[in-house]
Amino acid sequence: MSRIGLSTYAFFWRMSSKVPNPLSLEQMLQQTAGMDVSVFQICDYPAIESWSDAQLQDLRQLADKLGITLELGTRGLGTAHLRRYLHMANILDAHVVRSMFYTADHRPSLDEAAELIGAVLPDFARQQVRLCLETYEQVNSGAMMSVINKFLSPWLCVCLDPANCVAGLELPEQVIANTAARVGNLHIKDFAFTRRDGWVGFTYAGCLMGEGLLDYDRMIASVRPAEREINQIVEHWLPWQDDAVLTCEREAEWTRRTVEFLRSKQDQELYQ
Repeated sequence: MSRIGLSTYAFFWRMSSKVPNPLSLEQMLQQTAGMDVSVFQICDYPAIESWSDAQLQDLRQLADKLGITLELGTRGLGTAHLRRYLHMANILDAHVVRSMFYTADHRPSLDEAAELIGAVLPDFARQQVRLCLETYEQVNSGAMMSVINKFLSPWLCVCLDPANCVAGLELPEQVIANTAARVGNLHIKDFAFTRRDGWVGFTYAGCLMGEGLLDYDRMIASVRPAEREINQIVEHWLPWQDDAVLTCEREAEWTRRTVEFLRSKQDQELYQ
């Protein structure tokens, strides 16, 4: 079964300091439940790293009360850092930790990345948590797979987001083909190029789901999330609009429309 989820990136502006009343994690969970969505990925939300076990337990209790399964997301392959996230995952009953090869101050070589993954992967396997490394422009998907394919463990996976790799001059369909066999988590957002004023270049940004360049049907046919129990996590690349009110309204609308799009696709699968 593939479940639809929301990410903190679906609340990127509404939880930011650019709006008068930023949403808390608890409020994001409540809004997620209000949409009848049952998965929430706390992704690139570093404040949670300093939470006490008691605070994490309170969040887990709220998620349980709302019927929400939690996932976690961070950046980097540092051993102590990933073990901290594994500890948090245990308290939150999260079975996915998404990460990336690089942080702002650590860019391991491919060999070093393999060593770091090898150091923590047994811990993830014992706890039955998927470590899902995201596709993005800083590490070519072929190079990333050369590391991941050193390990046969089902607990080392790919977090597939083909939109990220376009900036590295990789076509989305090639990224999908390179990674499909090892995907364990999907980030769902649509994207498009638009001409800048005066035709001096392009802006590459998010767009409303179904109106851009994401070949969703090709991705799903390749990854087969329903039979592999891979959750589809909604996020956005929404540029700031004219003001906070409009930006927040549009972000909420994009989220609603994306969830509707994914549900319609699931309904089509059921009746095929």
